Amino acid sequence: MLEYAKQLLNTESDAIRSASEKIGEQFERALEIILKHHGKIVVCGMGKSGHIARKIAATLSSIGQQAVFLHPSEAAHGDLGVYSPGDPTILLSKSGASDEVLRLVPTLKLFHSPIIAIVGDMSSPLAESADVVIDISFAKEADPLKILPTTSAIVSLAIGDALAVEIMHARGFSKLDFARYHPAGQLGRNLLLHVSDVMQRLNKCACVEMEDSLRKAVIEMTNHPLGAALIMGKTGELIGIITDGDIRRSLQNKVNIDELKVSDIAIRNPTVVQPDASLGDAIAIMEGRASQISVLPVINPNNSKVVGLIRLHDVYRH
Repeated sequence: MLEYAKQLLNTESDAIRSASEKIGEQFERALEIILKHHGKIVVCGMGKSGHIARKIAATLSSIGQQAVFLHPSEAAHGDLGVYSPGDPTILLSKSGASDEVLRLVPTLKLFHSPIIAIVGDMSSPLAESADVVIDISFAKEADPLKILPTTSAIVSLAIGDALAVEIMHARGFSKLDFARYHPAGQLGRNLLLHVSDVMQRLNKCACVEMEDSLRKAVIEMTNHPLGAALIMGKTGELIGIITDGDIRRSLQNKVNIDELKVSDIAIRNPTVVQPDASLGDAIAIMEGRASQISVLPVINPNNSKVVGLIRLHDVYRH
């Protein structure tokens, strides 16, 4: 059974590779139309092409390019009101002869909409009537019957992605820009939020001194269950840290907890982070190590005093 799956994936990857060699002047013209337009882009297709069109519209929206999906059948029943004069339209059709799509063309010309067609037949009615034509005729379907929209759908999607990344490059789209449009996702949180936005404040943290008993540290960590205790100096500076794991490892040695002090198991000069660091920076510090850590003391860079603690749980919580 794997043989057919591998054949399909190879056929589709070959088609995308061929697409990269084939795009040229028409692709550049399509890109120029989009970049010069200050309004929305309408993306339209029927059937499986419609699903791909919807994805392309969503991708364009995610990079700050106004874009909407228009169902060709619904368009003629009132949804054409989405247009503003001059809004470009990307029409997807493998055959270039879908009735629902072709019926839109005369109306779109009345709206002065530049038509960018992604088609699999360069002699089709859609290809002949469009302002710009991106050819996917090389896209042989990958199923045994050569009829399922497999390769044609994948190549159409790849063309849409290629347009999107060119737009990103031309407009200098940055990670911060992306985060503005994805504030609820983890990437958005990592870029937009700072350690100070999610950290545990000092009054919620277990705090001990080096000469305190380990028993006291355990009690403090029980009362403030964040997975660690901050070891403080007399003036609020950070001296070290104890984690739950440190205590468990010490007890495995069958020691008497009443005989141990904090200083016996303390991690001195621990890794720290500043309040104004991004969540992404904090993740990199905690996870970008051979031995990952799950808590970081937060230090005021101006006076080196502890202001709180951040955990991986705080970074990834929603």
